[in-house]
Amino acid sequence: MTPPKWTISDFIHTGPWWKNRGILLLNLWLIVPLMSSSVNGLNSSLVNGLQIIPAWQEYYNYPEGKTLGLINSAQSIGCLIGLPFSPYISDGIGRRSTLFLGSLIMLVGVSLQTFAVNVSIFVAARIILGVGLELCSNSAPLLILELSYPTQRGKITSTFNSCWYLGSIISAWVCFGSYDHAKDSIWSFRVPTMVQAIMPFLQVCLIWFTPESPRFLVSKGYEGKAAAVLAKYHANGGSEQDPLVVFEMAQIRHAIRMEEEINRTTSFRTLVATPGNRKRMRLILAIAVFSQWSGNGLVSYYINLVLEGVGVTNTETKAFINGGLQVYNYVIAIGAALLVDWVGRRKLFITSNSAFSSWTITTALYVNFDNTAAARATIPLIFIFYFFYDIAYTPLLVAYSLEILPYKIRAKGFAVMNLTVMATIAFNQFINPVAIDAIGWWYYLVYCGWLIFELGFIIAFVVETKGRTLEETSVLFDGEQQPDDLMIMGGEAAAMTASSTFVDLDQKYSSTGEESYELRLKPRQHRDPTFYF
Repeated sequence: MTPPKWTISDFIHTGPWWKNRGILLLNLWLIVPLMSSSVNGLNSSLVNGLQIIPAWQEYYNYPEGKTLGLINSAQSIGCLIGLPFSPYISDGIGRRSTLFLGSLIMLVGVSLQTFAVNVSIFVAARIILGVGLELCSNSAPLLILELSYPTQRGKITSTFNSCWYLGSIISAWVCFGSYDHAKDSIWSFRVPTMVQAIMPFLQVCLIWFTPESPRFLVSKGYEGKAAAVLAKYHANGGSEQDPLVVFEMAQIRHAIRMEEEINRTTSFRTLVATPGNRKRMRLILAIAVFSQWSGNGLVSYYINLVLEGVGVTNTETKAFINGGLQVYNYVIAIGAALLVDWVGRRKLFITSNSAFSSWTITTALYVNFDNTAAARATIPLIFIFYFFYDIAYTPLLVAYSLEILPYKIRAKGFAVMNLTVMATIAFNQFINPVAIDAIGWWYYLVYCGWLIFELGFIIAFVVETKGRTLEETSVLFDGEQQPDDLMIMGGEAAAMTASSTFVDLDQKYSSTGEESYELRLKPRQHRDPTFYF
């Protein structure tokens, strides 16, 4: 007899998620790893904020040139130091332990930076911060992706990268408030530095209350613990015999064993060892490059040059536009994150790449014809550009890259994606200002041509992943049979569990006297441990 082709949608909780105690608790604990993205945004934006504080400039002898460049790049240097090791640590000691270790290292860096007496110590502190940040940035999204409730995985994982803007907003306002209250005191720059410690401290204290990734536990042979986590946070009632738990456990076990048969050992070389892995990495590397080479690098890192190019020279006006843009980005990105499972990843990517900055035209009109109306139009057009950018690349850069990677290479593939983003950001930081200075608004036309290529690539290669479990998504590039095998495996296991229950028929009568029956499934009193573990 052919087993029913049930999917995970047959077993998930269908009511409001906040009425399910397990899902509610899980989402509260997932805030802990979500903080890592905000920590990244805060730490990455802080040096820019500190540079406008006179007391900081005076205390560190007005750094400029190479010294200022070293201060700005110190955190990135730390991230690069930690990047080769972070996936091995995440896969070796677990997502939670890696996040805990990274947060501890960041606390050391914050303490050293707060009381740094010279530039050398300040730079060393920023490097230490970068190492810790890399460990957290690698492990946190993995934990979120592998732990989230199936129907909420896309939304919550997409929210991760969107929270970067929240940290950036906190950084800007803390620096403003510290300067406003402390003026020329050393505390005008020490207080913003100390604020960096709040979220890592909360993570150190709370991470052990957050459950570990069931995928990690199964990969290490702790299937009983994995089933217990899924039962507590995914099942409605906490039973390990719940069909949803059995479905997920069957798929996780089968997917990991299937990966082990293909790759007995994994290294960075494994990322290109099979045709399926090469397809994944081609798509991930492309999206990583597109995320920084879509024109956003011009505004993200050199908005001052862009605004001055259209005649906006007042410092307060530029600060107001930049601050407003960060809040706007955060709102749009979070909104898009909530739509990924409804609209779909592919549609969001295509829509995002279909629009680019009309501010190329308005900038040209201002520069060549001194058209002030065109200059004024540039500002709202920048916001329109970011609307399209934020609906895909901000929420999906991390989420899509992680979900198409199988468990065994997920941490390593994600590390390569981060390295690619860093490399393209470095390009933006060093090449963009030179190009703008040399050819002005014509440089924007380069991005227009590049975006045509981006759109063609997205249409040709992005695969829709909506409506699939994490395991079904990650094997999409290994042939059509693999996802079907996983669906059958999970369906068979859940069907066996359901058929192993006994049924009570409660006789009921409606107000009209019509007889009806209510079907109730009750769990077995005894179970075969080998089936589950």
